[in-house]
Amino acid sequence: MTSRTDKNTGEPKRPSRSTLQQEIVALRHVLKTANRHGWLAYLPDLSTPYKMSGKIRHRAWFSPEEYKQLYEATRARAQKPKKARWKKACENLHDYVLFMANTGLRPDEARRLEFRDVAIVSDEATGERILEIEVRGKRGVGYCKSTTGAVLPFERLKNRNQQHPTDRVFGKTKSQRELLNNILEELNLKVDRDGNRRTAYSLRHTYICLRLMEGADIYQIAKNCRTSVEMIEKFYASHIKNTLDAAAINVRRPKPRGRTPSPPADDGNDKPAQ
Repeated sequence: MTSRTDKNTGEPKRPSRSTLQQEIVALRHVLKTANRHGWLAYLPDLSTPYKMSGKIRHRAWFSPEEYKQLYEATRARAQKPKKARWKKACENLHDYVLFMANTGLRPDEARRLEFRDVAIVSDEATGERILEIEVRGKRGVGYCKSTTGAVLPFERLKNRNQQHPTDRVFGKTKSQRELLNNILEELNLKVDRDGNRRTAYSLRHTYICLRLMEGADIYQIAKNCRTSVEMIEKFYASHIKNTLDAAAINVRRPKPRGRTPSPPADDGNDKPAQ
């Protein structure tokens, strides 16, 4: 509870909600093991007395304007690196940014990616050249189809780095991470307006958000990104204004038209006018 201190005030920082939850989960595993072995007569209740729904924060991403600012900066750095020996690393970083933002891969999936896992094909529906990727990551083996914007970066990476089909598409990720962080700091894009830190993972979030803004089907995005529709609706679609249908929201019930009064019924007793 007192292991961390605030840099500004020097006072102990309270652990976050997620940290406390992780500690409780670990403690519950220990107690369950003790209960199975008969060391505890019953399992203590560790649930909070008043369950409150946690605040859902959207994932840090790059808006279209910020994404353009980022890839223009990485392109300029690739053309004119600060040191000549960094040229290849800067070129790889530029292609990494474009590749990730056009495929939606997780950083660990990109780290495992080999050249034999990627094929350049012509899409039957659109006729465009895209990448078909066999992805290996935390969800096991899955598949991804990129946008056409990922083809040229991959071809440049292939010409620059490949020697064997089993070579990794992206080599040393540490240098890429350091270069990316430096550029984000220079552009003042390391933290979004809500205080969320941007990392390489933010390029995956950018891919999902941009696809949603273009009107792509959320189920197809979930399959292509090897995640669930629920996760996308919870962490991505909730802050994309393009997912709101104004025509469906601003529905107005038609007003009833004024009715013409019907004439009284003839009961046979009316006398003719004099």
